[in-house]
Parts: sequence; structure tokens; C-alpha cells
Amino acid sequence: VQLVESGGGLVQPGGSLRLSCAASVFTFSNFFMSWYRQAPGKERELVATITAAGGTTNYADSVKNRFTISRDNAKNTVYLQMNSLKPEETAVYYCYRRTGNYWGKGTLVTVSS
Repeated sequence: VQLVESGGGLVQPGGSLRLSCAASVFTFSNFFMSWYRQAPGKERELVATITAAGGTTNYADSVKNRFTISRDNAKNTVYLQMNSLKPEETAVYYCYRRTGNYWGKGTLVTVSS
């Protein structure tokens, strides 16, 4: 199982970024997928989860109405659209498949002016 995140970078407060996670070596469409993040000095936290077919999503309260998780099963990719970003959301963002406990290596998002 391979999960490869991309799309991180430096963004100003209030800005937007879209993260991608490309999955391989498994039948992507069979599995729930999640995004987590870990800020410096803090524990890793769940940001969002999407069901296998993409019909249901769940979000941490702190990101509701600003972040959107989606997936394209034909491309074996899950996305995280992040809007109205805040400095405290600077973190490494990870793609995760709960079944089997698989993590990507993460992509760094820095929110700063």
C-alpha cells in the first residue's frame, strides 16, 4: 500500500490550498480514507473522513464549512480542499487508510504572512 500526499506549501492567512493523496497497490474504492494533521508540538488529529463511495463525509468541528474532503475513485486519489486557512493550521497533513493502519509521509502546510 502506498499513499503519497502532495499540494502542501506556504499560504497566507485566509488563503486556500488543495491537497491530494494518490493511492496505489490496493483497490482504492473499497476503503474509507481520512486526512489527519500534526502541528508542531501537538498530537496528530483527525481532520476529515470520506466513505468508500464518497457519499458521506465527516469533519473535525474546527474545519467544518471551510475544508472539503472528496475522492476520485477512477484516479485512486483523495483530496482535501482547505479554505480560509489560519496560522494555527500550520501542520504536516497526512493521508490515512484505517484498514491496515496505513499512513502517507505527509505534506507540510504553512500558513503565514
